Amino acid sequence: MPRRRKATVHGWLILDKPVGLTSTQAVGRIKRIFETGKAGHAGTLDPLASGCLPIALGEATKTVPYVVDGEKVYRFTVRWGAATNTDDSDGEVTETSDARPNLTAIDALLPRYTGVISQIPPKFSAIKVDGARAYDLARDGEVVELAAREVEIDELVRLSDGTDETVFECRCGKGTYVRAIARDMGRDLGCFGHITALRRVSVGPFEEVDMISLESLDEMRHKAETPQVPLAALRPVETALDDIPALAVSRSDAARLANGQPVLLRGRDAPILEGMVYAMLGSRLVALAEAQGIEIVPRRIFHLPETSGVPDVATE
Repeated sequence: MPRRRKATVHGWLILDKPVGLTSTQAVGRIKRIFETGKAGHAGTLDPLASGCLPIALGEATKTVPYVVDGEKVYRFTVRWGAATNTDDSDGEVTETSDARPNLTAIDALLPRYTGVISQIPPKFSAIKVDGARAYDLARDGEVVELAAREVEIDELVRLSDGTDETVFECRCGKGTYVRAIARDMGRDLGCFGHITALRRVSVGPFEEVDMISLESLDEMRHKAETPQVPLAALRPVETALDDIPALAVSRSDAARLANGQPVLLRGRDAPILEGMVYAMLGSRLVALAEAQGIEIVPRRIFHLPETSGVPDVATE
């Protein structure tokens, strides 16, 4: 019996990742649902965390760096009174305290955690140490010493409070470890602390309203008339380029860009541009290009069908 060919699917799927699933496992589930081979995610979420996991399919994988570099929003719960070796509730308790912080102390501390701050990543993280992942070394009982790094936190606010737990929301840049924020706040408050719940609310241009659950995708798949399912759940490839100007090009200029050749923007009303733009032929993304005055030079070429203004499928 001939082997069934995989489909080539292009677009972004914004998964509402459930707790207990790794980001890699989540990508694998999406690949099976869409019966496609080329996929990647924009920013790892721990198994403990839920929420926004943007998954790129097909040509959308070329735009992953633009999403990874985008601003992220997390909502998380810190339990006071205990530190763990993983800085979350999956780890072993290493230190305890009977002290609990009051609201005045918590609110007074928050400004110290905004702006550019120095942060030591958790020992159980994916950072590489001499070629090995820190979490693998930590699980093997090796002493893991990670260097402090600068991260940027635009906003950290308290949403609610109880005797033992406090809920926060954090708006931050790339590379920020929320588990480290909980750990460090607990130490600064003299009571220790660790994450018990973590949800990513948004990544770059993608927000909660864009998310879809695995259960909803499975339901769409079962209702679909063809095996190639829930294409309506996908966002166009160029959605990831929200912060980059779009430039409409002619069919002849699109052909030149697709062949890796620069083009000149002609005419009295030709725009004078600098920096990155993305070139569109109608609703089809053609290339990411660097604008240099009236010349644009292709830096990344996209091989998308003519109708790619909406998600599409082609067989290999």
